[in-house]
Amino acid sequence: MSNIKLPDLPYAKDALEPHISAETLEYHHDKHHAAYVNKLKDMLPGSGLEDKTLPEIIEATAKDDSKQTMFNQAAQVWNHTFYWNCMTPDNGGGEPTGDLKAKIEEDFGSYDKFREEFKNAATSQFGSGWAWLVADKVGGKLSIAKTGNADNPLAHGQVAVLTCDVWEHAYYIDYRNRRPDYVDTFLDKLVNWDYANAKYKGQDAGVEGK
Repeated sequence: MSNIKLPDLPYAKDALEPHISAETLEYHHDKHHAAYVNKLKDMLPGSGLEDKTLPEIIEATAKDDSKQTMFNQAAQVWNHTFYWNCMTPDNGGGEPTGDLKAKIEEDFGSYDKFREEFKNAATSQFGSGWAWLVADKVGGKLSIAKTGNADNPLAHGQVAVLTCDVWEHAYYIDYRNRRPDYVDTFLDKLVNWDYANAKYKGQDAGVEGK
């Protein structure tokens, strides 16, 4: 039996206001995220992947052209769950903390340089997609990546540390076409550095279906 389900948000729907509205989270989580979950659950019976975790489904389907529809649903379930946890209503955003602060300064030169590169990835991603802070599995070097549509670091053997959703439904109610303003707000007011630190250190909170 599939263990795939829609996770609860890690905060109340109005907790990120005024930066992200309850209306946005209601549509984004309760409609978009839920739709990916339901479509994936419908596709799993008979696939041989019924008992697999989300990362296992993603890895099994990422390079198989015949399974791209399933990959898209699974990756979007995982991406959204990861994204919710990358934000916090409790003093989020601004400069990083913990071990990640030193690592960002080592690999990017400064937080400001990291911020510049991350924002550029998020704003230059054409159409729908994601901006990521990723780490190499060997050595832990940090870098910035952007992916289109459902694509994510798991499909490329990388460790996801932080993400910003730049599909229009993530921000259009609140920011209309002002994606740069949304990304600024994400970085300055919402980033959950405690969570990013945990992901960088390889800790597993279980929230992405691992």
